[in-house]
Amino acid sequence: GLRYVWIDTCCIDKTNSVELQEAIHSMFILYERSTICYAYLFDYAVGGRAPDVEAFKASKWFTRGWTLQELIAPVKVLFYSREWVSIGSKTELGNLISSITRFSTELLAGQDLEHSSVAQRISSASMRTTTRAEDIAYCLLGIFNVTMPMMYGEGGVEAFLRLQKAIMEQSDDHTLFAW
Repeated sequence: GLRYVWIDTCCIDKTNSVELQEAIHSMFILYERSTICYAYLFDYAVGGRAPDVEAFKASKWFTRGWTLQELIAPVKVLFYSREWVSIGSKTELGNLISSITRFSTELLAGQDLEHSSVAQRISSASMRTTTRAEDIAYCLLGIFNVTMPMMYGEGGVEAFLRLQKAIMEQSDDHTLFAW
């Protein structure tokens, strides 16, 4: 019954800088408005009856910067293994995911991001990596509801400093200075 499917890995033309910037700025909203989000853990195999907690925690999905939005924004996230076997939902796996990501179970259950401090949101990102250095800042734009121009080539530190400035301009949360 769904009219549209959006797959970020193939629906964004990364050679078109205008389209890339527009996609990055709207990505969080797209996830937030989604009916369902499927998280495919290509490196997690379903073994026996009980899930392999350590293998689940070790999945690269939990280390990628861009998957923060996929985890936080949608109401419903379903996790699938390498074999496309259902692992469970964000709600069902809430305690485990919370221990991996440092996001509270309340936030994972849909609590407004404004209830999480800036430091808490950045803390989760600090354990993540991106292919391009600047993306560690850009993947947080939706999580902080800020916009700023993408300037690939400026470096990760410069992009992160611009992100902090954008956050400061709209927030009086001083936990930002913990970073």
